[in-house]
Amino acid sequence: IQGLNADGHLLAYHDRSDGGLLTSVVEMAFAGHCGLSLNLDGLAETSADIAAILFNEELGAVIQVRQDATPDILAQFSAAGLGDCVSVVGQPMNNGEISITFNGETVFEGQRRLLQRQWAETSYQIQRLRDNADCAEQEFDVLLEEDNPGLSVKLSYDVNQDIAAPYIKKGIRPQVAVLREQGVNGQVEMAAAFDRAGFNAIDVHMSDILAGRVDLNEFKGMVACGGFSYGDVLGAGEGWAKSALFNSRARDAFQGFFERNDSFTLGVCNGCQMMSNLHELIPGSEFWPHFVRNRSEQFEARVAMVQIQESNSIFLQGMAGSRMPIAIAHGEGHAEFSSEEALLEADLSGCVAMRFVDNHGKVTESYPANPNGSPRGITGLTSRDGRVTIMMPHPERVFRAVQNSWRSDEWNEDAPLMRMFRNARVWVN
Repeated sequence: IQGLNADGHLLAYHDRSDGGLLTSVVEMAFAGHCGLSLNLDGLAETSADIAAILFNEELGAVIQVRQDATPDILAQFSAAGLGDCVSVVGQPMNNGEISITFNGETVFEGQRRLLQRQWAETSYQIQRLRDNADCAEQEFDVLLEEDNPGLSVKLSYDVNQDIAAPYIKKGIRPQVAVLREQGVNGQVEMAAAFDRAGFNAIDVHMSDILAGRVDLNEFKGMVACGGFSYGDVLGAGEGWAKSALFNSRARDAFQGFFERNDSFTLGVCNGCQMMSNLHELIPGSEFWPHFVRNRSEQFEARVAMVQIQESNSIFLQGMAGSRMPIAIAHGEGHAEFSSEEALLEADLSGCVAMRFVDNHGKVTESYPANPNGSPRGITGLTSRDGRVTIMMPHPERVFRAVQNSWRSDEWNEDAPLMRMFRNARVWVN
């Protein structure tokens, strides 16, 4: 199996465990949003064997390979002394039907989408009682979509181009403060992303700023990372922000940094929430929202699709119109604006930098494509001059191709959101 995987033959793999062969192949069809034709002729001798074949939970696995490679793969199993342990049992289908046949007769037949709804029914009923009922229903209804294309990428730039390379070759690495507080946990990935883009990432704890051990004037950039500062006890990012607002030294340090025309700032997840609470110190951020409990009433950790908007954000230049998957992990990411007028002003002023979209590329407020229910899909904003950008999703968790649960074959080592960090490096010069 490891050899087949190394040679690129394995398209899918699922162990046979709870529920037996039937559960394994049906779950594979659910994951692939496709139909399935299962033939038991090579496994059962009589119809009396069918139940045992489908439901026994003995050791085993189901693998999917390309049809033209099947003879060679069977030969490899035979050469390893496993020929009697392997059978060709079926193939995926494009018609959305799951069927099981034996001796030319149909043993079972059903629509994949309806079977998947039955499979998810218990979870749905629990979810609608425990969480937001409307969100639970919206997620349940997604299973009925036959034309859902799944995750995809549409880029307005070359993902494999390193636009920061000319500046890195000069050997100058501008310093960026990777800011953290008690409970923050995303600083390592964030530092790695900035380091790859040609920065010198420096670990800076809030206590360093409060005590005056670190001078923000020494840095070109600052990034507030994700996590759970102060356990979100006072609200997500609230305690972190107030530790700066209510300390004169820290307040002056942050305000001075934000007002410098040669500085940039990024706030991600908890850092986004924290920065939104510092908006009184950030020029051009007066229309930013406050981030509150997700509409689903649950912590959301999943992959979502986002679209980059046309904005002044220095991080997102040349990326407008691009769509890509991104990691999200937050409990309080719903953008709550002070009024409808503030929402409209933020939208029309070009301060919206990133929105959630569904798998068809349409801006959405529906769950789970919009996991927090923010109005107009808003999940990233920038200051009017573009030097300060905040977003709830985690670009630092998907800047390398291997970090992504799904990735395009066109990517080399870097994923699309690596361009964000390189844009910052280019802007510095």
